[in-house]
Amino acid sequence: MEPYPHDSSADPHDDPRPRSSTARLLLAGITLALFAAMLVAEALGSAGLEETSLFYVGIPALIAVTVVLTARPKNAVGVALATTTVGLALAGPLLDEGVVCLLIAAPLFYGVAVLVGLLAQAARGGGHRALVAAPLLALIALEGVGGVSVIPRQDNAGTTVTIAAAPARVEAALAAPPDFGPYEAPFLRALPFPKPVRATGSGLSVGDARLIAFTPRRSLGLGSTPTPRSMELRVVESTSTADAGRVVFDVTADSTLARWLDLRRAVVTWSASAGGTEMTWRLEYARTFDPSWYFGPVQHHAVADAAGYLAETFADMAEAE
Repeated sequence: MEPYPHDSSADPHDDPRPRSSTARLLLAGITLALFAAMLVAEALGSAGLEETSLFYVGIPALIAVTVVLTARPKNAVGVALATTTVGLALAGPLLDEGVVCLLIAAPLFYGVAVLVGLLAQAARGGGHRALVAAPLLALIALEGVGGVSVIPRQDNAGTTVTIAAAPARVEAALAAPPDFGPYEAPFLRALPFPKPVRATGSGLSVGDARLIAFTPRRSLGLGSTPTPRSMELRVVESTSTADAGRVVFDVTADSTLARWLDLRRAVVTWSASAGGTEMTWRLEYARTFDPSWYFGPVQHHAVADAAGYLAETFADMAEAE
């Protein structure tokens, strides 16, 4: 019997067993990373720390570090991103999160995963100076714990529009129940933010109230059902003359934005101008999520768009009278 012919083109180092072992190790590392992340997320939620940097920076960092240390992949960044993607896909059903929260937090999760992956690759390649960034990352992850915040939580955002109508017509529009239309701002349209559906209540005297119903909250949680959302506002200050006015609405109840920010009040001012009437809407709120350098600008932009939406809504009503 002739001996089995030797294939000179075969690579003696191309052994399927090491590849199989590496794949199993990588799968085990990813599973461990996701399991650890879910446990930490549940623990932070139970401790009331789900709105801190420890959640939004610490968890993606934990995922990346666990994968890198247990599986030691050649491309730490790629694996960290892939694992983070799987984690985000599981977060909705398992943590009962809504679509808006996941979409807004996703860039932060991916950014932390990339940073940790790059630092791990640099450290593995002998760049031990990359480890200096580890304490800085840990410090960033602690923002929000104990109420600590880099940027003040109190903020406000607003917009001013010029209306082709007399101040009296603007005041009449503000006193009537609003007629809501679709969002025009790209940011509000791109994400599934709650939309106002209808409002009841009228008047601009102190004590007059508005009850605004929004589209229901649709959670990604397993077995969850749509939850009604609404916001109640009450007039606490009101002054007006023939040419100008100012009204302040306090938010007395809110099941719409309470999971994302603490909306406090809406201040509306108007005065006669060359083009008709100039009206300003300003919304005052408190940021509830950290890190502040990420959620601060995001929430400010969203609130500014919401103020613009309200201003345009009442401007259209005043011009249509």
